[in-house]
Amino acid sequence: MLKLKEGFDLHRDAVLEILRKEASVCRMTEYSEAVDARLLNIESDGGILYSWKGATGTTRIGKYDQNTKQNKLLYTFDKQVCVSSCSLNKEETLLVSKCLTLLIEIHPINNTKVLKAVDCRVKVQFLHQDGDRKSVLESHLLLFAEDGYVDLYHVLLSKHEGYRVVMANPERLSKTAERIVEDFCWVQWDGHTQRLHYLTFKDKYLLRCVQFQPNNNCETVLELHLNLPANSFPTVKFVNLGFDHYHDKKPSRELVRMRVFTNPIGSLCVFYSQPLKDKKELIYTVVLVHKDCTKRFRVDLASDGSSQNSQQPHPLFIPIGYYVLVYLQGHFLHCINTRQQEMLCYSLFFSGHDVNSGLQCQSADISVLHAEGRPTCLLELVSGKINAVQLSSDFLLQILRSDTCSRWPGSAADPQRLAALHCLLVYMGNDPKLELKIMSWVCDNVNTIESFDLIQEFILASWYRIGYNRFLGLDKVLPFSSIFEKKEVPGCLLDVPGVCCTNGFHAEPVFKGKTRGLLHFWSELQCNTERTKSLDALMHSRYRTSHIQAEWDKLKSEKKPSSHMDHMEENAKK
Repeated sequence: MLKLKEGFDLHRDAVLEILRKEASVCRMTEYSEAVDARLLNIESDGGILYSWKGATGTTRIGKYDQNTKQNKLLYTFDKQVCVSSCSLNKEETLLVSKCLTLLIEIHPINNTKVLKAVDCRVKVQFLHQDGDRKSVLESHLLLFAEDGYVDLYHVLLSKHEGYRVVMANPERLSKTAERIVEDFCWVQWDGHTQRLHYLTFKDKYLLRCVQFQPNNNCETVLELHLNLPANSFPTVKFVNLGFDHYHDKKPSRELVRMRVFTNPIGSLCVFYSQPLKDKKELIYTVVLVHKDCTKRFRVDLASDGSSQNSQQPHPLFIPIGYYVLVYLQGHFLHCINTRQQEMLCYSLFFSGHDVNSGLQCQSADISVLHAEGRPTCLLELVSGKINAVQLSSDFLLQILRSDTCSRWPGSAADPQRLAALHCLLVYMGNDPKLELKIMSWVCDNVNTIESFDLIQEFILASWYRIGYNRFLGLDKVLPFSSIFEKKEVPGCLLDVPGVCCTNGFHAEPVFKGKTRGLLHFWSELQCNTERTKSLDALMHSRYRTSHIQAEWDKLKSEKKPSSHMDHMEENAKK
């Protein structure tokens, strides 16, 4: 189902060079001691921060630049320390590490400031400012505490001798702290878009989205109530804030797994899963803010045909374009279409022995790295390998050719073929060679599909691809499937074996502040949400050929000169 493209490899790209440098420090031909290299964080510019045990009992922090393929030593502690969180400012003049939550000057290395000395877990993350500014004498740092608050530090810098950058008035640093979040129980940081999503709970759970501007001002732009059970987060959960290898050795029980995904075209999805106590069923909910709807899925894990017991009670959520894969190893894989969500038949679902994710390691050892507008990557936590991931066109073609649908006779396999056809034509259809393969299959199977018109699906999906990239609102207007022309939809397209779907509450987001004056994404999301509500209020918002069928029949029945009718038919064909 997934095709992986090799990217960063901790051993190949960092450890081998570390061993050479340590050998040079110790004046040895070869360094054979264990360096225990660990990934710490991935910054929004793609820089990968890592630590290792150096010679003579030191702990070192380095950075790998994915553009230049070069490693750089940032700082050396003169003793063994546990670095559980780390961030580097864009100018590479300040480094924050969480051992005692230290703020460290890099150029020159002559000052260290303790920000926090607390017992609770702390995460740190620098804001990345406008890239057009060549010289910045101010850095801005977010500090996330397990006690449920987020502070924003404004770190003033000064230049000495033209190149030495040091903190100005470090003794006043604590007075610059600005409390921007109180009492959160779950928080997610999106570095590429400089967005902060967090949950608070009073009577019910409330999701808030905070946008940081290029000038480092921040504003709450969205609030959304979520229908989560009480006490869903007994301990604070951090998402996309680095990798805490020391805490993850004894992870706390995760009752609910939640992720927020955005797309530049103006879509926002919230995914969360709730495994039941007996572990025989899994419930996961999808809140499609741009579609003003909620979908609740229930999968029976006991009857999926799998003999494996999942070590991971929660699935992975893997966004790929406007699809999101929900994957529970050994049980099921659900490829959800977040743009065409009306019926299950536009999303792919596999369970039991039909699951073929393409992943090479245990899903419990995988972290999903999502950056809006960029390919999604998967990090193998044990090996330190990062692979870009995309849907496999070869696998989808196999579905069309029934190689993976053999256990479903007749029309029972049609939902899989319909979903695969739309994914190939709409999402991947810009490849001429792939389109030729699809056309060849369509020509060979025109009369074999029972529940939908294959020719109409091919034509409508191809037309839909032309306009879908630009406007989400067209999803409610453009005809994209022949299914909506049917007076009665075949039952096999309404119920997909293995998964049960129920429609939940309306999303009802509340947009705050001046969203239309903010970044393009929030104004586009608000427009899409308002447009969806308006179109939902209409009886027939989507164009259908049946709307003009009566007029067409009337024209055909009228007695016209044959040449006139022939002329009309020729124009219609054109």
